Amino acid sequence: MRRRAKGPTAPAPTTAQSLGSLIKSARDIMRKDKGLNGDLDRLPLLTWIMFLKFLDDLELQREEEASLARKKFRPALEAPYRWRDWAANPQGVTGDELLAFINQDETVRPDGTRGPGLFAYLRALTSANGDDRRDVIATVFRGVDNRMKSGYLLRDVINKIAGIHFTSSEELHTLGALYESLLREMRDAAGDSGEFYTPRPVVRFMVAVTDPRLGETVLDPASGTGGFLVEAFNHLGAQVKTVADRATLQRRSLSGCEPKPLPYLLCQMNLLLHGLDAPEIDPGNALRHKLSEIGEKERVDVIVTNPPFGGEEEKGVQGNFPEDRQTAETALLFLQLIMRKLRRRPTSAGLPARAAVVVPNGTLFGDGVCARIKEELLKEFNLHTIVRLPNGVFAPYTSIPTNLLFFDRSGPTQDVWYYEHPLPEGRKNYTKTTPIQFEEFTACQAWWTHRKENERAWKVPATELLASNCNLDRKNPRAKEDIAHLPPEQIAASILEKEQRIAEIMGRIQKLLARSAES
Repeated sequence: MRRRAKGPTAPAPTTAQSLGSLIKSARDIMRKDKGLNGDLDRLPLLTWIMFLKFLDDLELQREEEASLARKKFRPALEAPYRWRDWAANPQGVTGDELLAFINQDETVRPDGTRGPGLFAYLRALTSANGDDRRDVIATVFRGVDNRMKSGYLLRDVINKIAGIHFTSSEELHTLGALYESLLREMRDAAGDSGEFYTPRPVVRFMVAVTDPRLGETVLDPASGTGGFLVEAFNHLGAQVKTVADRATLQRRSLSGCEPKPLPYLLCQMNLLLHGLDAPEIDPGNALRHKLSEIGEKERVDVIVTNPPFGGEEEKGVQGNFPEDRQTAETALLFLQLIMRKLRRRPTSAGLPARAAVVVPNGTLFGDGVCARIKEELLKEFNLHTIVRLPNGVFAPYTSIPTNLLFFDRSGPTQDVWYYEHPLPEGRKNYTKTTPIQFEEFTACQAWWTHRKENERAWKVPATELLASNCNLDRKNPRAKEDIAHLPPEQIAASILEKEQRIAEIMGRIQKLLARSAES
């Protein structure tokens, strides 16, 4: 764990209050710039500036450690591109000169020599010198731009960020929490771009009951901004007792995949701020590999994820899946990937490899390709639990009812337990301003290890589900549902689902009629 350097020159600790004030000041400065429009522009800019400051603080610390150990230090960035060379001096390069240094392919650099501009240099980095971090840095900066129009305002922002000390574990923890609040603001500003947002209480619950153990490998193939990986990192961090445990956590525990540039950058920063030194996030599409070519070496012990649903994948990606399981529906492709990626043998903790996945209601009742995937899930995996979430959990991003699937590699399914998560007393819906809380999962967590049927929980034999064409959409037999009192959003979503199902069936009937006409 990083620690603040001792000595008379060590900077004074920054409190949560002063850190919040510092970030607010930086955002206020950005609001004056004509090139930025809202938090969707401001947060990425704030993130890449913090990323470079964080990197330099880490490099300074490692350089010092290498010097004490009399070892050669190989920096990820060379002069004059390190933070200390061009940003640390508050009276340093500014105005148009600063913009030219950052934005242009070739420019006069702060040390007076000509060479690539900052972004051009960072994007061209490679790991040819043996440092994998250079590939990460290049990937991060290929996906971001500097949109600020005023080099003077940009200098003011840089001077504010210079006040954050990334070598202090206490400040990193505070900044990590602060950064999460910024992410939430950005997601709210994103409107319909909420595909990479899962409410933190749902993430915490899924990680808690899946219970990754130190030494196991955890994957989120649709990482988004890294919420599941951060929660898994914290969960595993609580199990660390020795230096060797810490090394295991840092080097061999977590991996992710996120193809979109902005969430990729935010995910990297989110994990760095929470203490993971070198996040292993693949910037490509997790679905780009042929499913049949994923072997035991590529498999993992635990998968926790909320894959995008409602999206459509291109034909080339669909071709990576078996012919009778090809579909444009992203959620079904991810479900197949997750099943394939789970390790077949027990994990280092002696447990079966396991997964927790968010899926829309449509996955439960879907037939055709969807039913074939669920048939494999029931016959080859132990689909032990489905938690049915109430309406509005993902508000305001979608009103589609959602479920949490929990399955493992312990053998074929015998029974599927259902748990209907209730709304708080007196509530008919979750909303943006009154979201779900983690404490509301307390009853489900208590039930998890001592299962009995009750007014919220019931089980269905796998044979019954297989006989019904794998329809997993089973209602609570003890619930007293009154359709007239359901929220309008839920009724609309239910109608939409049924319409989509009718359209799918009609499409198949049309194809059958066309084939019979040809023969």
